[in-house]
Order: sequence, then C-alpha cells, then structure tokens
Amino acid sequence: MEKKILIVCGPTATGKTKLGIHLAKKFNGEVISTDSRQVFKYMDIGTGKEWGDAQIWGYDLVDPKKNYSVSEFLKFAEEKTKDIWSRNKLPILVGGTGLYIKAIVDGIETINIPRSDDLRSGLEEKSIEELYDRLAILDSSKAASLNLSDKKNPRRLARAIEVAIWKIENESKAIKKKKLKNINALFIGLECSKKIYEKRIGQRVEKRIEEGFIDEVEDLLKMGISWRMQSMNTLGYKEAEGFFKSGLTYEEFISMWQKNELKYVKRQLTWFKKDERINWFDVTDPEFYKKVEKMVTKWDNSYYGKKS
Repeated sequence: MEKKILIVCGPTATGKTKLGIHLAKKFNGEVISTDSRQVFKYMDIGTGKEWGDAQIWGYDLVDPKKNYSVSEFLKFAEEKTKDIWSRNKLPILVGGTGLYIKAIVDGIETINIPRSDDLRSGLEEKSIEELYDRLAILDSSKAASLNLSDKKNPRRLARAIEVAIWKIENESKAIKKKKLKNINALFIGLECSKKIYEKRIGQRVEKRIEEGFIDEVEDLLKMGISWRMQSMNTLGYKEAEGFFKSGLTYEEFISMWQKNELKYVKRQLTWFKKDERINWFDVTDPEFYKKVEKMVTKWDNSYYGKKS
C-alpha cells in the first residue's frame, strides 16, 4: 500500500520548523527533524531547536562526544516514520540537511559502507589538496564529479576516499540502496531573496547570542567536548572557537558566523535546486501559508487530513 510523506525543506532561516508544526497540527501529522546537528544533545541554542504544539522527533539522539552517521539517522527515521504511519498520522520531514532527506526518500547507494576510524585517523593530518589527489587516484570519476564546496570539505573528501577504498576491496559485494518503499512524497521548498536571507540570519544570530549561546558553548567545553569533535563542526560553534581560543573580537566572531551562514545558504540552494520535485514558495508572500495548505490539501486526499 502506498504511504504518504510530506517534506518541508530549503535553506536555513526560512521558517521550516514553524511551517512544519503548523502543517502537523492542520493535517494530523508529526514532525521529524532532518537537521544533522539537532541530533546532538545539549546543543539547543546554536542549532536552533524549536518546540511547539506538535510532536517533533529527531532532536537529542546522540551524545555530542560521539560521531553520528547518515546511516544511523536513516535507521531512526525509518522506524519513526513507520510508527507514525501505524497511528494513521502523516510524517513530515522538516530540515535543511539535504542528504538526510535524500537517504529517506531516495536511498543512498553507499550508505551501508562502514566508517573506518583507522583510515580517517590517518587522513586527519592531510591537506585538502592531498585528500583530493588521493581520491582522484582511487576514483577519478568521483573526484571529477565533486562540486567546489565538496572539494574543499575534508570530511566529505575523507568519506569519499573511504567509500572508494571499500569498493576496491569489496568489488564482488553488492551494495543495497536502502530507502522507504512505496511512498508518495510531496516536497515543499521555502526560499526568499538574498536581502531577506541576510536580514533573517543577522536577526537569528543576535537572538541566539541573547538566549545564551556563549554560556551553552562554555557548558559544552566543561563537559569535555572538544573543538575537534563532529558535533562542534557546526555553524556558530566552530566560529566560537576563534572567539574562545584565537583572539577574535566579539564583533569579528559575530560577523564571521553571519558570513558563514550565508555561504551555507548558497550550498543548500545549490543542493535543493537540483531536485525538480520541490515546489518552491517565497516566505515573504503574505499568502504563502494558505498556498502551501492548498497544495497539501489537494495532494492529501486520504485519512491523514482527518483528525482522529
């Protein structure tokens, strides 16, 4: 039997969670956060966790001292999605981590290839250029296909090297593309103009500082969480390292955080704009909530829209 799943996606600072909560209340749904940093406990302010009247799953799944993979998230999301369906409710994926959404809806061919801590340890001291050159030797096609952002991302280069080596060593083994089956997905994308992004991001960074972000970082450090851990490789937290350790002034720290948030918006847009299934809505349109509701209502012609 075909099952339905609603996706609310797009760049940061567009109000995805707020819309997701609204739609969950209107269409008898529950929200699953697809944000790769909101999975970490104790990192509430910097990752922008929001709570509302609707049920939200996907927050606080792992200790920030531990690594967390797409494969682990997919296992959680599959189980939770099936649980929501079993209660005759609509699962609503909400977030800006495109890879998480892709894993659930489309599957990822390499998702079951295991992480190699020994290999990654050996790659930590390598430069970006050295990592890319090694990948080019192992898998020239993969290296050539990387966008500029991925070519400069040591974590993604290390994963690509890891996958390439695994494929060479396990050439005869088939890789299963794991995903949810028989689903009818509706994609809602949120966007706005560059000026609005700049304004919203500036306001959001200021709000997080006012809410106690610096104290949150200090608490994390007291817990023994280091700057090199995966959890701290997060916008806001990684800029805070310069403020805490390298003599960045408060103004420089805020400016760097805002600039890097805007760069992240560009990367998110590059990812999501490739997906032709996404129905885009301008969040500055005063009627956009009504327009989204109309689209979801038309698509959602089953029991999901009926309150139990």
